[in-house]
Amino acid sequence: MSSSSQPQASGSEQPMAPLEAEAAGWRRLDMRMLLVHPVREVARLFPVLVGVVFAGSSTGRGGLWGLVGAGIAISLGLLRWFTTTYRVAAGQVQVRRGLLRRQVVSVPLDRVRTVDISASALHRVFGLVRVTVGTGLSDRKSNDALRLDGLSAADAERLRDELLHRRTNDEAADAAPEEVIAAIRPTWVWYGPFTFSGFLTVFVVLGFAWRIVSETHVDPRQLGPVPEAYSALMAVPRWLDLLAALLLLLIVVAFASTMGYVLAFWGFRLIRSSDGALQVTRGLISTRATTIEERRLRGVEISEPLLLRAARGARCIAIATGLRVGRGAERGGSLLLPPAPLHEAQRVATAVLHASEPVTVPLIRHGPRAHRRRYTRALVMWALLVIVLVVLAGLAQVPSWAWPASLLLLPLGAVLAYDRYRSLGHALAGRTLVTRAGSLVRRRSMLACDGIIGWNLGQSFFQRRAGLATLVATTAAGRQRYAVLDIPLDEAVRLADRALPDLLAPLLTEPDDRSRAS
Repeated sequence: MSSSSQPQASGSEQPMAPLEAEAAGWRRLDMRMLLVHPVREVARLFPVLVGVVFAGSSTGRGGLWGLVGAGIAISLGLLRWFTTTYRVAAGQVQVRRGLLRRQVVSVPLDRVRTVDISASALHRVFGLVRVTVGTGLSDRKSNDALRLDGLSAADAERLRDELLHRRTNDEAADAAPEEVIAAIRPTWVWYGPFTFSGFLTVFVVLGFAWRIVSETHVDPRQLGPVPEAYSALMAVPRWLDLLAALLLLLIVVAFASTMGYVLAFWGFRLIRSSDGALQVTRGLISTRATTIEERRLRGVEISEPLLLRAARGARCIAIATGLRVGRGAERGGSLLLPPAPLHEAQRVATAVLHASEPVTVPLIRHGPRAHRRRYTRALVMWALLVIVLVVLAGLAQVPSWAWPASLLLLPLGAVLAYDRYRSLGHALAGRTLVTRAGSLVRRRSMLACDGIIGWNLGQSFFQRRAGLATLVATTAAGRQRYAVLDIPLDEAVRLADRALPDLLAPLLTEPDDRSRAS
């Protein structure tokens, strides 16, 4: 866990009693977690416990060893409560955990970026939540050192206020009331089938089922009415079988995507609170509430995946420091709007940015050379595919129709190249850099120039021959790099100088001018 101060360990420190912890300013997790932690540990170690029972059955003591294993799992769950304390003091948030290896993680409050409050179904049964404190780059690692799993809802809200809402009483009195920027509507469920989440769910389930069938050495064609159905299918033309299977797959995927949409985004609300923070709440069974300070916000991204774009839909994502965009917008907490109508995503982006110009400004095209590069790259990839298929046809038993069928990919590649160029563009709207690119996933990124910490100007061999370059704005927020692809070299230099004139001015000054100035 990377934080402003490294974890401190002292093996000799003993767990403090509850009263002693409170006296020293340390607070414990809610006592109801004594019921949750053991259940979760048993569930997590369930495969191991099953293995222990089967291994001990040969000696006639499988049940005894299973009870011993369950007792160990329950003890581990109880120890997590007894050995975990936290406090907010001296301008820091501190989490202390561990028994044999004592660990204390301290992070200054000015390093706190976000506070994420979530509750699984088991948490909601006992009225508990999980609090995750976002501190920047540390959020990109799978480390839970600043995660408090098991606070009451009231304690979580109080802790969030302590970490983010550090204002005086006068500032609180002058604050504006809360503003509801967006709330989910029932008609937005229409966009659920146009997300890719259902594909992953269906293929995971199919892979798991295939694994079970393979391990048990069961032939599905011999189960119940399957033989008769299989014989009937064999009598149907092959193309009709493929068409029916594809149609069935699309129906199942659409249903799974719709259910996933409802479970993830039911009750979605985006609120601008009175203390200058954006609060996102969502979830049906497992709920989640994420708070983002607006002073950490560096921009907004409108994302349009191909299927969602076909339905005139889009998502809205925050570009802010401390959010786990590397793990995905939904998981990382940077989502400002789930799949919804495009005009709604544009409205939310305007409200978050407090300006409409970055959302509506026409983009500057990158010219015919960038246009040709899109078609050239598509043609090269298609040619490589044809060569590979021809070679394989001579070395292995590849169907003879494989490489002629690849001819159908040529017009598809041309359409994709045209769409990629149509998506390409950039603009400078006031003090906001706007860049757009992508076809399978079109992204319009609106990054505040004040959040740019440097430029990276790169040219490949073919870009140099075409007089093009890729200008990358580096930042500490979001994806940390936002590229303007295949832009003319002179335009790239002008754009970088207009966005951050003080940064490039010494490099753009002629040597004679610098010597005269000195």
